[in-house]
Amino acid sequence: MKTSLVAVDFHGQGCSECAVRGFSVCASLDQFEMREFEQLSRRSHFASCETVFSQEDITSFFYNLLDGVMRLYKLLPDGRRQIVGFVLPGDFVGMTTEERHGFSADAIGPVTVCQFAKLPFGRFAHDKPNLLRRMNELAVQELNQARDHMVLLGRRSAEEKVATFLVSWRDRLVDLRGPSNIVPLPMSRQDIADYLGLTIETVSRTFTKLERDGIITILPGGVSLRDSARAEALAAA
Repeated sequence: MKTSLVAVDFHGQGCSECAVRGFSVCASLDQFEMREFEQLSRRSHFASCETVFSQEDITSFFYNLLDGVMRLYKLLPDGRRQIVGFVLPGDFVGMTTEERHGFSADAIGPVTVCQFAKLPFGRFAHDKPNLLRRMNELAVQELNQARDHMVLLGRRSAEEKVATFLVSWRDRLVDLRGPSNIVPLPMSRQDIADYLGLTIETVSRTFTKLERDGIITILPGGVSLRDSARAEALAAA
């Protein structure tokens, strides 16, 4: 299921006109700092399924996603894939204190990123308390999402897992699209299965059951939450 989440024309666009600036890492910078910040960035494009960075790669760059969606995942020793998160426009990824990346990132459909070399970015951020505070806020947010994901992978039924995913994904899209019960799903059913720790067959059966129960309607490229209250109750179980 593929669909665009936000349509943005990036041709010739500078940081001051960036569509995601208001809720990204650079939201804390003033106009003078933004001019310097813009000199550090390089806009890069990745095709669908193209790798942005790989697990165990040396950490050389950080990335601010401008357009599209990425998946973050770890490859387990037996070859299985565990998706640990999905990246939306405005998210800042790849930052770590480790020398190498602990997970991989690739594009779900075409993506556009602002790419920052690690060392120059570190020097720029060193004396920018507002930027450091914003980075800390994003790190705490990411930690909370990781904790929620751990709970999600625990002792919850397939229905509860899928409902939680749909409700939380809908809520994450509010900044980009505004409130809506139409939930675009650019990721595949296999991606959702690898995120929830389920098989693709279980995910497909669960979508069908939720639709049969009147909780969702399956649409091309996504779902509609027909009964948001029941979906939220399942997510809160």
